[in-house]
Amino acid sequence: MAGRTRTTKKLAQRIDRNYFKNRFAIARWRQYLSLALTAAGLIWLGAQALANRQTPYSSGPIAVPHAFIGNKCNSCHAVNTSFGKSVTDQACSACHSGPVHQKEQTFQPACAECHLEHRGATRLAQTSDKACTACHGDLKTKSVTFHVAAKIKGFDSSHPEFTPLRTKQPDPGTIKFNHQMHLKKDLRGATGNVQMKCDDCHRSNTFARPWPYGQPVEAKLVDTGVLRAPHSRLSNRSYMEPVEYNRNCSACHTLMFDKRIKEPAPHTEPARVRAFVIGKLQEYIAAHTSEIGLPEETEGRIPPRVPPVPAKNAAEWVQRRVAQAETLLWGKTCKECHSLGFAAGDNTPPVPKANLTTRWLKHGNFDHPAHQMVVCSSCHKQAATSMLTSDVLLPGIKVCQTCHHSGDEAASSTCSECHQYHDWTKEEFVEPKLTAARVFHLPSLTDVSKWQ
Repeated sequence: MAGRTRTTKKLAQRIDRNYFKNRFAIARWRQYLSLALTAAGLIWLGAQALANRQTPYSSGPIAVPHAFIGNKCNSCHAVNTSFGKSVTDQACSACHSGPVHQKEQTFQPACAECHLEHRGATRLAQTSDKACTACHGDLKTKSVTFHVAAKIKGFDSSHPEFTPLRTKQPDPGTIKFNHQMHLKKDLRGATGNVQMKCDDCHRSNTFARPWPYGQPVEAKLVDTGVLRAPHSRLSNRSYMEPVEYNRNCSACHTLMFDKRIKEPAPHTEPARVRAFVIGKLQEYIAAHTSEIGLPEETEGRIPPRVPPVPAKNAAEWVQRRVAQAETLLWGKTCKECHSLGFAAGDNTPPVPKANLTTRWLKHGNFDHPAHQMVVCSSCHKQAATSMLTSDVLLPGIKVCQTCHHSGDEAASSTCSECHQYHDWTKEEFVEPKLTAARVFHLPSLTDVSKWQ
């Protein structure tokens, strides 16, 4: 029996040449759905346009400080470009002043290049590192003099050591203080042995907590040396308050000058201290005139001395006790912390200004309450062994880089976390021009003539 012959021609006749022209159910419904969804989208866009809504064209929600603008995009986007309308610096400066960065800068970027909108409820001051390193990665200035490092790529790579430590700047304070002595165990205090903590003297916010070794004093606004930026997270609580005698030291370091007077001398200028001592002794002897002729007590003095002739009158009695009180105060009590010097013919020594530093990093911001979960000694490691006033106990940059570095599991290390761009000491006042009735009917911020 002869076998079947299967030629190419016979096999080709079995192929349906109209297969791709046939419309199957899946492809047919896919086409219908594509047309329907496209039509729905066009209808929705048309409805939004008829209602004069800008939602379909928005790049995203705006920041909280600009919430009053709402969906009125033309308030800021007022200048026509090839692909729409852009925002100019004029729209920004209509509401607030952004002073220049540095007089040596070769150019000034536009506001919108650094402060990116339509990212939701973010801080507009929190700019990207790229906006900073565009210049500071290879710094160029109008002159050849650099006051900062010329090449900084980021915080965890090329950022230099903090200036006070890099330049070996000593502490300019004049108060004699030994941290090691005050942190030792079983330190003798006013009510017995104590174990002092950093928080006993160094606080950025009192929270109405009592001071263990002093008394509350009147709150004063601490000048940290800079004008903070608007909407800054920093507050008057960001930096440690300077140590103050009455609040931090008075319980242990009393200024008693005579066992007859129960009230200590005030912690103030020597002339006022002397006037206080004289006044209290005069009040005492006026109420105890019988003590004028009594001999002075010499029992227990080392070395012993011959008792002087008793005072003849109240004035002489006061004069002698004042001399004794000044010998105690100037020669021992005040000298414990202050370097006193006596001018010729003057029995009230000049006291050098304490000169306590409130802010060490003049060009970088730091917020202590944001770090309150960290033990003080983990950053200020030198405090436990410091014996000199001149020691600068500022943590080095490597301590900060322990937490602030690149990566997902790290604290923010962007430039804007610590540095401000604008020089806010040069901020100019912006006169308000909008009325309350016009806020929600805001015209273009670039056309001031339409604001009233």
